[in-house]
Amino acid sequence: MGVDLRLYALIDPEHAGGRDLPDLARQVAAGGATLVQLRDKLGSTRRIIEEARALRSALASFRVPLVINDRVDVALAAEAAGVHVGQDDMAPADARRLLGPGAIIGLSIKTIDQAKAAPVECLDYVCIGGVFATSSKDNPDPPIGTSGFKTVAAAIRARAPNLPIGAIAGIDAENAANVIAAGADGVAVISALSLAKEPEAAARDLRSIVDRSLFCRGVA
Repeated sequence: MGVDLRLYALIDPEHAGGRDLPDLARQVAAGGATLVQLRDKLGSTRRIIEEARALRSALASFRVPLVINDRVDVALAAEAAGVHVGQDDMAPADARRLLGPGAIIGLSIKTIDQAKAAPVECLDYVCIGGVFATSSKDNPDPPIGTSGFKTVAAAIRARAPNLPIGAIAGIDAENAANVIAAGADGVAVISALSLAKEPEAAARDLRSIVDRSLFCRGVA
């Protein structure tokens, strides 16, 4: 069975509204998150390892896997489930060599060329974006929208029909159904969960929207 991307919660201390990260992880997992990523672009290596260990412990009772953004070394040290890498990070094949065959390895993809070049044989999932405008990440490229997402996803599906595909950037309860209808297997979300007044309730709402939309598409 592949990675469950239905509700992929990204936890970033810079976009957590001052919340305790393990508590935030517990809340989104209780609300239905199926995968959690720690994304800390500013912390020291030691801090990120400590954060990762705390999150892994918080998620253990929910059996929700934790992946680390970019940092294969942190994933190894904290015994996380895997990593999510970008186009300029460690190559997925190298991450696979270091983390082993059982690790989860995901890749960010923005363009058709990147989709055609992605080492799908090394990957457990991809995330395509940014789909919509977002304030949680500096992105010089314009949003690709649902039509752009469809095009890039088609290039991946042509090469790896069963590879899970997530959508990322600016996704919330208002547009998640459209993204799933466009072919996403799930949504990767930061602000709509982390900055919500009640993250658990927000996660439950978003997960419900995703599940209904997948059902309508005939997937679930």
